[in-house]
Amino acid sequence: MILHGYWRSGTAYRVRIALALKGLAYDQVTHDLRRGEQRAPDYAALNPQPLVPALNVDGMVLTQSPAILEWLDERHPDPPLLPASADARAIVRAMAAIVACDIHPLNNLRVLDTLRTEFDATPDAIKRWIARWIGDGFTALEVLVQRHGDGFAYGNIPTIADCHLVPQLYAARRFAVDLTPYPALVAADARAADLDAFKSAHPDRQPDADHA
Repeated sequence: MILHGYWRSGTAYRVRIALALKGLAYDQVTHDLRRGEQRAPDYAALNPQPLVPALNVDGMVLTQSPAILEWLDERHPDPPLLPASADARAIVRAMAAIVACDIHPLNNLRVLDTLRTEFDATPDAIKRWIARWIGDGFTALEVLVQRHGDGFAYGNIPTIADCHLVPQLYAARRFAVDLTPYPALVAADARAADLDAFKSAHPDRQPDADHA
């Protein structure tokens, strides 16, 4: 497996967590989003969007992190990243979607760059924008984790909800978002941080990390 990503990309971070939880070996190819390397013709030929991550498996290229996570769980079911019952799976998928659909897309680099360059957003306005959408999503997630969590975001083992939540908390801290209102999210993140899979997937542990 070859994972095309970027050390600080939240979506690539999700996939690294899942691969580590599954104990799957892979190589990494980095595309520095700050320099627009994901738009290079050779990568665009693999991923026509083009964004990270992309997972190259035996010549097949998978894109979009939620789809990659579901594929990994179907092809490598042990340990599972989704609960056994349909009802529980729906809740976990909804928790993941709050991050994947309602928080992250509004705060990713290309959106923030567009706000700066096309709408003249100031640094303070960008900070408020980020905090607004993280806050809306985290407020809902806090209720769901309090309701369904038992150490992790859902239940007592990591699921795709944690694969989404942990990178989003990393981003929230990076943007200095106040996490005081979300004790259940912070507790689930701390529990995950004790596991080697989450430690190895952390952005600071990646070969392309520059801490910039």
